[in-house]
Amino acid sequence: MTHQPEPLLPGVLAIDAGNSKTDVALIGADGSILGTARGGGFAPQKIGGAAAVAGLAPLVEQAAAAAGHPAWSGVLTSHVSACLANADLPVEEEALRVALESHPWGAGNTVVNDTFGLLRAGTDGPRGVAVVCGAGINCVGLLPDGRTARFPALGELTGDWGGGSGLAVASMWHAVRAEDGRGGPTGLARAIAEHFGLPSAGAVAEAVHLGHLPNARLHEIARLLFAVAGEGDEVALKLIDRQADEIVRLAVVALRRLQLLDTPAPVVLGGGVLASRHPLLLDNLTARLAEAAPLAEPRVVVAPPVLGAALLGLDHLAAGAEAQARVREAYEAGRPVAA
Repeated sequence: MTHQPEPLLPGVLAIDAGNSKTDVALIGADGSILGTARGGGFAPQKIGGAAAVAGLAPLVEQAAAAAGHPAWSGVLTSHVSACLANADLPVEEEALRVALESHPWGAGNTVVNDTFGLLRAGTDGPRGVAVVCGAGINCVGLLPDGRTARFPALGELTGDWGGGSGLAVASMWHAVRAEDGRGGPTGLARAIAEHFGLPSAGAVAEAVHLGHLPNARLHEIARLLFAVAGEGDEVALKLIDRQADEIVRLAVVALRRLQLLDTPAPVVLGGGVLASRHPLLLDNLTARLAEAAPLAEPRVVVAPPVLGAALLGLDHLAAGAEAQARVREAYEAGRPVAA
């Protein structure tokens, strides 16, 4: 029988790796936060799973140093709980879990799509549905018996629409067409041009195409969309209406698959677009959800998403309610807010 080495810091290495940023936290078995670190986005679809996981090493080292162990050896902690963007299919989750095993960070490793982390952050247990609308959009559901509802979330290839990136591209589409005559007028054209300091939205498109303007900056357009919609712009309002419809469609399908439509069940909402709590989107989607699923209980989570990874890790260790309450309190902004 192989002897399992004792971890240096019993507890959880919680990892939330998103499209734009990654948070790492060492959590003690009692729920206390021992050390944290933050880095850039996680993109296994671009550089490969093993390379993406290896890129987490500096953050793990920073968190360990913050916990008082700048030069540790052996196994760092009891369990790695990783909630990862772009781990959209079960086969991708498994490949990333195997990649984690090659690093001496935890005696055990669990990898799930980051939307499961959002769901856990917004609930007291494994029951409910979560929709994340951040850079992209995704939805998952979970029951106590382990059954799940999920979507491939591969973008337009699998029927997805929206999120910050999708809203930005749609805004550009309407703005450029408004300028060249193919579409009707919209204040998005002026707002986009002024924001980037260029003469037109078409000039913004050219600057991105030629590499003069980083493609990553297009996500800034989502904020402009809400500002223009607030002025009553019909095109902008229709885009927000479509986003609300997409969010509710995902939630209702997941609730139906798990037979939760006829019973009270949490619907956790998170990601940058939803966490901004803009009334034009939130009021729209909650009204739609109340009609389609009257017993659903919408909740907006504004906590750092790494909270969900931490709670999932503590679940794995069978940590008690006191430990879970402690980590929630440490991330006090993460308490769900009624929508």
